[in-house]
Amino acid sequence: MTQMQMLDLDGLIFDKDGTLFEFSASWEDWACGLLMELADNDLGHAETMGDAIGFRLKTKSFAPDSIAITHTVGEIAEALVPLQSRKTEAEIVARMNSGAASAPMAQAVPLAPLLSELRGRGLRIGLATNDAESPARAHLGQAGILEAFDFIAGCDSGYGGKPAPGQLLAFAAAMNLAPERIAMVGDSTHDLDAGRRAGMRTIGVLTGLAQADDLAHLADLVLPDIGHIPPKLLTAR
Repeated sequence: MTQMQMLDLDGLIFDKDGTLFEFSASWEDWACGLLMELADNDLGHAETMGDAIGFRLKTKSFAPDSIAITHTVGEIAEALVPLQSRKTEAEIVARMNSGAASAPMAQAVPLAPLLSELRGRGLRIGLATNDAESPARAHLGQAGILEAFDFIAGCDSGYGGKPAPGQLLAFAAAMNLAPERIAMVGDSTHDLDAGRRAGMRTIGVLTGLAQADDLAHLADLVLPDIGHIPPKLLTAR
């Protein structure tokens, strides 16, 4: 896709973790705390649970293929349930959602001025995350950008989760926009696959754990971060 083709957009729908917020900086400490809690502070047990979701407790780092990067909260909880005995899947989901809402998020770029500029160009702005909707709204609120979003969908909002296109198509329908005039912006193949399935343009960013080569086959463009979008791709309306 050429730069000229990318200029004619009516909307952008963003992933959250790894796109609006840097993934590792935001979630490493939180993941350590959750695993140690579920393991009753048994380090070896916590490491076993970490292995199940692609998190290396000793180095406090996510594996590039960690399910925590791409999967829904429910799917992560499902992987943890057999490895501990105190909590049900529903209780782990509730614990993850409540704890996630207060996790400090590291902005990938200064978000308030960026989103203000995008809205000033006449674009409608959406969010599609495999996190639950409540903590997603909390994170946007903490960053002072909740009001910048016309549409917010989490994995529990009734549209499914990525890589299925339901969240993205719901945004298009809610905004009365043609999918082909929207770009999905994300840091993972799940994000970009969802965008392709929805018939949208796709922009990959490198503020998650994926490398450019991981995203290139699904992305119309791969950028260092979302801060490169306005000057390079969009014209004022």
